[in-house]
Amino acid sequence: MQTNQTDLQAAPPIRLEVATATVDDVKAAFRAGVRDTLKRPALSLFFGLVFALLGAVLIAGLAVFQQAWIAIAVGVGFPLVAPFLAAGLYEMSRRMRRGEPFSASDIFLVVFNQQRREFGWMAFVLLFVFWIWAYQVRIVLAITLQYNAPSSLDGLLRVITTTPEGASFLALGSVSGAVLSTVLFSITVISMPLLLDKNVDFITAMITSVKTVLKSPAVMLGWGAVIGALTLLAVAPALLGVIFVVPILGHASWHLYERLVSEK
Repeated sequence: MQTNQTDLQAAPPIRLEVATATVDDVKAAFRAGVRDTLKRPALSLFFGLVFALLGAVLIAGLAVFQQAWIAIAVGVGFPLVAPFLAAGLYEMSRRMRRGEPFSASDIFLVVFNQQRREFGWMAFVLLFVFWIWAYQVRIVLAITLQYNAPSSLDGLLRVITTTPEGASFLALGSVSGAVLSTVLFSITVISMPLLLDKNVDFITAMITSVKTVLKSPAVMLGWGAVIGALTLLAVAPALLGVIFVVPILGHASWHLYERLVSEK
């Protein structure tokens, strides 16, 4: 199933069909995500643990260097890159769906091989949006708090919760963050599993993902809201919940993709 760039250029274009998403599709995908996690708990939770550790290291590093403004953005925005890190979870679900046996090394090899596929280009897209996410927090901070922004994370949280300027920062930042998170969700929710499964380029994958969201906006954006809410709950207890939530959402994302996208 793995292909290189030469194969991608030589292969005939794939015609994809997008189905209308329903609430039942989302429920079924989520149940399948839980089921896949329970089928292979050790390997599934390993990916969740890696994700949690990366987030913890990044946030701790930002806090040490007194970059409180970006620590908030990273704490909320970093989980949005989960689709890229979930390639192993997608592959696990794909093989379980087909009844194919696999070992941990098989899955790790698939994840490693994504660097030679279109996943690499998607990584640049995700990083670009992620840094926009981080720096829009800095811009909002400068507009609302100006030169009174505290350097420590505790100080910033105190300002946000006790001052009118902090409330303005939180409100404006929430609006701009919601816009960016919607954009990132729309271009990744289907594109990442699609890139793993089909021989398509990353532009086609992103367009297909956006088409899926636009075809069923209420259901798909509702699914995005569920992902956001579960992620925030998972991040709150010192990132421990991430270990369990990320595998379920990763497996569920694969099953939702399978239900909504097919070849003509």
